[in-house]
Amino acid sequence: MKTLTKYFLLFVTLSALLSCSKDDDTPVANNITLHFNNTFKNTTIVLGDANSSTATVNTSAEGQIHHFSELKYVISNIRLVKADGGEIPYNINDLDKGATVVNHSKPQTLDFTLNNIPAGEYKQISFGLGVKPELNKLDQTRFPKFYAEAGANDTEMMWEWGTGYRFTKIEGFYEADHKKLSIHTGSTVEGEEGAYTQGVNAYRDITLPLPNNAIVGKSAPKIVIKADFDKLLSGKTNTIKLSTGTGMGDNATPNIHTALQMVKFVDNLGGNGLSDISGIFSIAQVEN
Repeated sequence: MKTLTKYFLLFVTLSALLSCSKDDDTPVANNITLHFNNTFKNTTIVLGDANSSTATVNTSAEGQIHHFSELKYVISNIRLVKADGGEIPYNINDLDKGATVVNHSKPQTLDFTLNNIPAGEYKQISFGLGVKPELNKLDQTRFPKFYAEAGANDTEMMWEWGTGYRFTKIEGFYEADHKKLSIHTGSTVEGEEGAYTQGVNAYRDITLPLPNNAIVGKSAPKIVIKADFDKLLSGKTNTIKLSTGTGMGDNATPNIHTALQMVKFVDNLGGNGLSDISGIFSIAQVEN
């Protein structure tokens, strides 16, 4: 009887060891959460109306004070790069699953979860600010979830003329007399309805190395992405001075002349694609 008990205990022990070994060696799909922290320099932004006493006030390189009442932008085309250099695209051609509208007034939108990421270590993340040209159409049938999210009354991330999405929507006020600040970015088209061609391409690809690898497997890492909107006016590419009007050089509110002025904001927000591929974005930390 003792012999049988001895062999039974040995069998249980070996089974447990083999089970542990199998669990340790089996790749486990998991999630990564992207958390967006919108700041002026190192201060998280608080929104407010023209006369707000609590809104975060920023001063540009040109000495103009300003604050925001609304702050929204689209993130899409997300790719993760593994430590060995392999790239994992995340639903890059599906706006319903792979894109989101970050709306600063809605805390729940500051987190975007990437599901079922293959186990491994990741050293870099790339994503689009806006929607890449081949998907930038208001397609309610193909992407009903994103279409509804972008077109909601409190989001309004669609151009009124109906050819594509807004990529960034910023409202606010500047200088002591609270002049209106309204900066909308997005790709434009040229020509007539039915025969549109690409005008300004406002989509920008962001590439950010991680300060330490995000380890996916038995935990779900969080990547904290800082978006420093101080660089909207005081960017790596352009130093912008706001002016209100409808002239060729005016830029504080949208008007018929602002396509060229808009590109200056676009290059500050998302980089110019050459000397700057990060724009306002940086990695604050990786939590494993």
